[in-house]
Parts: sequence; structure tokens; C-alpha cells
Amino acid sequence: MEQLLRELDEVLRKEQVLQNEPMDRHTTFRVGGPAELFLTPETEQLAETLRILHRHQTKVTVIGNGSNLLVSDEGIKGAVIEVGKQSAGILTEGEYVTAQAGALLSKTAAEAYKNGLSGMEFAAGIPGSVGGAMVMNAGAYGGEMKDIVSSVTVLDRDGNRKELTCSQMGFGYRRSCIEENGYLVLAAKFHLKKGDSKQIFLKMEELKAKRIAKQPLEYPSAGSTFRRPEGYFAGKLIMDAGLSGFSIGGARVSEKHCGFVINKGGASAKDILDLIHHIQKTVKEQFDVELEPEVKMIGRF
Repeated sequence: MEQLLRELDEVLRKEQVLQNEPMDRHTTFRVGGPAELFLTPETEQLAETLRILHRHQTKVTVIGNGSNLLVSDEGIKGAVIEVGKQSAGILTEGEYVTAQAGALLSKTAAEAYKNGLSGMEFAAGIPGSVGGAMVMNAGAYGGEMKDIVSSVTVLDRDGNRKELTCSQMGFGYRRSCIEENGYLVLAAKFHLKKGDSKQIFLKMEELKAKRIAKQPLEYPSAGSTFRRPEGYFAGKLIMDAGLSGFSIGGARVSEKHCGFVINKGGASAKDILDLIHHIQKTVKEQFDVELEPEVKMIGRF
């Protein structure tokens, strides 16, 4: 570890290398134990940082806004790389918007609106980063990243830069090729269409109002907890199973939207995972439907 830290110090500033950093500061669930190493490299530092970690055979976990993660109470071994505000530039050229991986989807959608570009309205309320959105083909209200992505710039495990087309991304329902290939997203280029700024704004406001009305945004959560099972809606199955408001510790099924598990206050990662398992078991018993978590579990549970 000492040699690894010495090499990282040659690339990163001291404030960019933290040891035993609590992950509850970096996830929207507000839970999670410490990361052994927590690194915040800028875009131009990423490749060399990855090479150093690779040389030392250090396990790497990449996070963005932490909005779709459940980190265990024991924390994360190895190095966590946060691609956040230090890599959040957004550039508009004609009908194309290029956003670095750390840029928030909401800010990217707002930038598109300011430039009279339509097609990204659905993403304005998704509480994640562009990098995370590429990993899971984020979507809402009938739109998905695969509908608007032109290309994605990534680093491979050895720190080499690659440019992937939309078709090469292998986008599917809440998946892409990023994780299976061990890629780290640097930026995404979106191809949008010229539109009427007033209509774009009205659409964004309409979707915002729907989110506020239907989702428990006042509590920490990771968004929709479960993937949509074919032919069903997860939230309705959970409600029909009588689980609205059901709690384990500080974790609770939201009464506002049963598809959300929320941190009502003081929840542990174990509380949340136990509740997820209870929901799965109950829905399976009552309706013979398997609910698959949409939330990504990180660490040892």
C-alpha cells in the first residue's frame, strides 16, 4: 500500500487521495462503510491513475453520482474512483452535446434546452451522472440513453482511450457493454434535434411535476429499486402484496411509490438489503414473479 500511495502522489494531489473514506457521503442512499482508497482524479489524470492501480493489482470500483448504488456496511476493498464534478464539462456544437462523465444528467439536459435542442427532456430529472447513465442505459418516461447517444469515449483496463458508437455500446434494458468490458466512461456525445425552446421547457416542467407528485424525493433512495418485470410494474406488485410502508430498521417501502425503498432515517445497508430480499420473497410467494434489483450492490454483504 505504501508504494501504491507514493506512486499515486506523483499523479494526484493529496486531497484527491483519501483513505477509509465513508461511502455514505457519496451515495444517494446515504449508507455504506469506508472505501479503502477513495480517489478523485481529473479527466487528464484518469489514464495514469488506472495504470498505477492495474500495476498493483488493485481492485477498482468506479462511481459517479452514487445514485444507483447500495454499498455494504463493511465498505469497499481496493480503490474507488469517483468521476464527479472535477470531470463535468459540457460542450454544445450544432445538434450535438458532449458531456464529460461527471456531468449530471439534469445539467446536461438543461444545457440542451438552453441551446434549443430537443430529445433529452426525459433525462432532466434522472438523479445521476452521464457516466452512470452510459453504464446502465438510464431512462425514464419512454426515453433511454440509446435513443440519443452518438458515441461514448472510454478508457479500457490498461488506460487506453477508445471511441464507441451507439451500436457498439450494446445498450439494452438497464445495461450496456461498459461493466462487462471493464471500461471507464470519459464522455458521451448526444445527437439531439432543433426544437422550440418553449415546448422543450414545458415538457421538462411536465415531467418534473410528475416526478415530484409520484416519487419520494424527500428521502434518500437509489431511485427505482427493482427492474420492470415483463408484463408487470414492480411498484404495483409490491403495493398489491401489502408491503406499502413496510419497514426493516430504517429502511422502508415508500407509501408514495412502492417501487422505491427509502432510507427513512438511520438505515444501514443491511436494513435495505434485508428489505429488498423480503419484498422479493413476498412478491414471489403471492404472484410468482421474480423481482430483480435495479440497484447495484457493491462490497461484501
